[in-house]
Amino acid sequence: MTRRTEWPGDSPDSSRAEQELSPQDPAERARAICLRLLTGTPRTRKQLRDALHKRDIPEGVADEVLSRFEDVGLIDDAAFADAWVESRHHGRGLARRALARELRTKGVDPALIDEAVGQLDSDQEEATARELVARKLRATRGLDRDRRLRRLAGMLARKGYPEGMALRVVRRALEEEGEDTEGLDAASDDLY
Repeated sequence: MTRRTEWPGDSPDSSRAEQELSPQDPAERARAICLRLLTGTPRTRKQLRDALHKRDIPEGVADEVLSRFEDVGLIDDAAFADAWVESRHHGRGLARRALARELRTKGVDPALIDEAVGQLDSDQEEATARELVARKLRATRGLDRDRRLRRLAGMLARKGYPEGMALRVVRRALEEEGEDTEGLDAASDDLY
């Protein structure tokens, strides 16, 4: 059995390209780190900056490399935000509020967030909420009406849907199933 030699700087997070570069050239190391990270999935400028900071790339070098990557289109926070909204809304059913929160944690500029989530209008958002409720409705059959309301509206709340919309969509779905929705206002007060 051959034993692997441990080299300085070896870690599960280090790529072979990073390890082969001399430690005297932080700009080359920064470029290699960014290219490796961008190979798997798009990243925001903040995510890349954080990765460079963790690897002790000087701030000035990091800024220079990141600016160059932006200039050539390898980093585009606006495109990232647009793709994120499209993917997470259609794939996970997240509402504008939840999408904005996720983009903030990724370091996207608030103006870009507003623009990206602004692509979703309230009609689209409500249609997605109806689809989510329709999928989950069957699993709540057999439960009492108030418990169904809480489960379905709670699911929508966790996905970032506003209270009024969530309750309206759930109430309509329950009515379409023949459920009596009179008196649901008292039960819904406990939800939000």
